[in-house]
Amino acid sequence: MDYDPIHYGAKADGQTDDAPAIQAAIDAASGAGGGRVLLHPGTYRSSSLTLKSRVELHLENGSTLSAMDRLDAYFRPDQPRTEGPVSSVGTPVTGKPSYVFLYAYDAEFASVTGPGTIDGCGDAFVHRVSPYYVTGDFYPRPTLIYFENCRHITFRDCVLCNVAFWTLHLGGCRDVLIDAIRILNPLDVANSDGIDVDHSRYVRIRDCHVECADDCICMKNTMGNREYPHTKGVLVTGCTLISTSAALKIGTEGVDDFEDIQFSDCVIDASNRGLSIQIRDAGNVRNVSFSNITIRTRRFADSWWGCAEPIAVTAVDRDKNTPGGSIQNIRFFNIDCEGENGAVFYGIPGRIRDIRMEQVRIALRRTSKWPLHRYDLRPGEGMGLLEHPATPLLTHETENLTLRDVTLLNFEGNLSEPEQF
Repeated sequence: MDYDPIHYGAKADGQTDDAPAIQAAIDAASGAGGGRVLLHPGTYRSSSLTLKSRVELHLENGSTLSAMDRLDAYFRPDQPRTEGPVSSVGTPVTGKPSYVFLYAYDAEFASVTGPGTIDGCGDAFVHRVSPYYVTGDFYPRPTLIYFENCRHITFRDCVLCNVAFWTLHLGGCRDVLIDAIRILNPLDVANSDGIDVDHSRYVRIRDCHVECADDCICMKNTMGNREYPHTKGVLVTGCTLISTSAALKIGTEGVDDFEDIQFSDCVIDASNRGLSIQIRDAGNVRNVSFSNITIRTRRFADSWWGCAEPIAVTAVDRDKNTPGGSIQNIRFFNIDCEGENGAVFYGIPGRIRDIRMEQVRIALRRTSKWPLHRYDLRPGEGMGLLEHPATPLLTHETENLTLRDVTLLNFEGNLSEPEQF
């Protein structure tokens, strides 16, 4: 059965707070055992909403669900808020999200479907620092969608855009399908991750298009969700990605293990980094594959992590009190890379091992105005920008690296050999 928020008092005029009406429709559908809350064309301004079990929030083409531009309109999960100056960005997120627009907890068989738009009103919470960098005065800023401890969840077809912090965050969820959604965020807003899979299992992300500053699709195990099992059993396939940081990533928040994760059949373009595994906390990474992926990288300003590395695998300690874990049994198969830097594997002794690269091409090509000849090892104890001539493949303390049918081309188009630093 369909439930229309207009019948509960929504105006869809872009000005009225329609949250009470939309929430009433959600509650009515939930009370009836399930149903579809249908947003017809129009702009629904709204404070925070809570989705419930067996309720589908469906946005018709031409409908926009727009978040409010006031913090007092946002739901706050019951946990201490983490705040700090911009300089604190880079430390792990230590709690659950501080402010959430669309929230669900302990729900099952809930869904958000399109093809309408959910707008995060991110401009209200950030300001420009430089021509290349936009950030906010507090951290973390509002999260657009946060589902915690949910099961059998679906996101399909919708457009998510204009966020000030993470876009779609899954915390402690199990059996999630994310299918054919579009995330369209500005490429200069710090921390505007696309999809963050945090302490979640059996997640399928397929046929999505993601444009964002910071990471497009990222596996995490944050301290705030450590009550749940570690991230495991994730499939990412058929996605097109543009990122000012990393397009496909594991870490850096990694207090628990990551295992059995597959990335395949993706196209990464105009990104500051392609594939990244960053271990800085106690969690270990094992049994991960990247296959059938095309990567095109370019340099951006140093305010963004990454120096155009198509592949960056690093394992170091976050700080003196936070030893990092290990990375092992990682496979790169049929990967075509072209950009302003080469792949880097950099670890503390014993941290990176059993890496296989098969049918991989890495070709260096100059495309931007930014300085070359550096690798980004941030964050970490004693880590920063490593000054070193760009080479297709640079390794440091990497054990059992296997190369089969790997082609390495320097800026002149000549064959090159791997280098050890």
